[in-house]
Amino acid sequence: MPKLRHICLTLLALSVSTLTHADEKRYVSDELNTWVRSGPGDNYRLVGTLNAGEEVTLLQSNDATKYGQVRDGEGRTVWIPLGQLSNQPSLRTRVPDLENQVKTLTDKLTNIDATWNQRTADMQQKVAQSDSVINGLKEENQKLKNELIVAKKKVDAANIQLDDKQRTIIMQWFMYGGGVAGVGLLLGLLLPHMIPSRKRKDRWMN
Repeated sequence: MPKLRHICLTLLALSVSTLTHADEKRYVSDELNTWVRSGPGDNYRLVGTLNAGEEVTLLQSNDATKYGQVRDGEGRTVWIPLGQLSNQPSLRTRVPDLENQVKTLTDKLTNIDATWNQRTADMQQKVAQSDSVINGLKEENQKLKNELIVAKKKVDAANIQLDDKQRTIIMQWFMYGGGVAGVGLLLGLLLPHMIPSRKRKDRWMN
């Protein structure tokens, strides 16, 4: 009788309820391990448990009893309340993924920081080199200015020496000219006196 009663209830449930066929991945909710049954209702016997967060495949669902038939990773086909299934992976699965994502982002940020620091160091080195070149050009410019000042002083000193030499030469020419003129004047004064005296002497001798 109990077996017959069980068969009748099963046929009644199957006739009244609407089975929705699916074949989708679902995840057991992140609570304690969930009991599963042999059929789509609380009146069916318990046949085991599914681990919290375990991935299963939803084969079909019973809208009347709110149960779904699933297949676990071991290939078992059992029924579980739909409220204990989730479309999202469990936290046990998502946390490692999130940790990996955080690690990946951290590595990227570290690489970005290292790249930025390297670029900053390169820019600072280039700026330092530019400053060194600019300072070298300034020093070279100042050196050329100093050399130009020294050259101008040398040119001025040479011009002064040239002017002194020119004045000396002019004075010497004046002195030579004056000496020649003086000698000519003396000769002009003396020669007339010397010539007549010779004539008078010649006349006396005759």
